[in-house]
Amino acid sequence: MKSALVIYWSSTGNTEKVAYAIRDGLEHAGLKVDLKKPQDAAGIDFFDYDLVCVGSPSIEWQPAKPIADFLKSKLAFYRNQGKIKPCAPKVQGKNALVFCTYSGPHTGMDEATPAGKCMRQYFEHFGFNVVGEWYVLSEFHGREDLSTKGRLGDIRGKPTAEDLAKIKKDAEQVAKSL
Repeated sequence: MKSALVIYWSSTGNTEKVAYAIRDGLEHAGLKVDLKKPQDAAGIDFFDYDLVCVGSPSIEWQPAKPIADFLKSKLAFYRNQGKIKPCAPKVQGKNALVFCTYSGPHTGMDEATPAGKCMRQYFEHFGFNVVGEWYVLSEFHGREDLSTKGRLGDIRGKPTAEDLAKIKKDAEQVAKSL
């Protein structure tokens, strides 16, 4: 049975909703899935999984500090083990999916792209095949004006049930492609 790991950090619940939708889709497609927060995943080896999914909100164009620190520690660990190689050759059967929630009140999705690219680069260095880089529009909690008057219009309530259903379906497709 193929296995997947979903690691996420969420401060307002948006990224958590997406992580659970991904987990549900992967499980529905037949994968065994572990769902963790970074503080509970320090001893986990990404290479034990067929698919590793990592998600974070975009905070000032970067992954949240708990995710950034977690990925940095994994990079150092794998570097010390000699798994980080010049030219980052692909490791057969190892795949990654990164996902990023964002509200983009000022410049839209461009506010999230650097965070997603940052997370992706860790997996590129590990030699994983990155099967997806997902950006999920989400409500900005704490300031209604940033959820109603931003570049993306009224984003209150996002991600919606329909958004999460699509994410679940997309995760099923990813699982079937492994």
